[in-house]
Amino acid sequence: MTRILVLILGLGLAATASAAEPQRQITVTGLGEVSVPPDMAVVSIGVGEDAADARAALDAMNAAAAAIIARIREAGVDGADLQTGSLMLHPIYAASSRPEDSRTAGFRAETALTVRVRDLSRLGAILDATVGDGANQISGLRFDILDRDAALSEARRAAVDDARAKAALLAEAAGVGLGPLVSLTEGGASGGPVPMDMMFEARAASVPVEAGEITVSATVTMVYRIAPAE
Repeated sequence: MTRILVLILGLGLAATASAAEPQRQITVTGLGEVSVPPDMAVVSIGVGEDAADARAALDAMNAAAAAIIARIREAGVDGADLQTGSLMLHPIYAASSRPEDSRTAGFRAETALTVRVRDLSRLGAILDATVGDGANQISGLRFDILDRDAALSEARRAAVDDARAKAALLAEAAGVGLGPLVSLTEGGASGGPVPMDMMFEARAASVPVEAGEITVSATVTMVYRIAPAE
């Protein structure tokens, strides 16, 4: 009986020591990046009109906005890609050195339209044409890609390949074997719309616009078990 108890105790201590022994692992982080040309743009096109009274300011703004929307639709932009982003009507105060002497000198009506352009070859012409129809506020131009999932999948594959290559190199340098993959965790992805600072000047020719490229990136963390050297 005593010999059995001693054997059981010995096995238990061995199991505890094995569990406490740290796992021999290699942990690496991989980065994958894919640069693709954008195939769409989003821009805010607005108009503001001043008048002596609120009704006149609003009527003038409505007329200009209607002309701008008609021009954008003529350029082939679908109604689903147009959205009113803001609408404001506020008084204009005459300048005065004393606040108590301030008075209303008129009213200003403003509206802004968010436009998604899916044919970048027509973007410059659209911007130029809308200015001719009364647009006097253009801002927030940014480029993006329609099929972001495809670019992100490619970036993820590149990140896994990068991590795998790093793990193999580290194992070789350390003189150990690379065992099986223990875990894989995605660290995140990036590559949102790219904003563009735009200096705009109305003129007869189309506005020159350079889209450049958008870089979509992904990171992964992979843990491999260390195997005996071959």
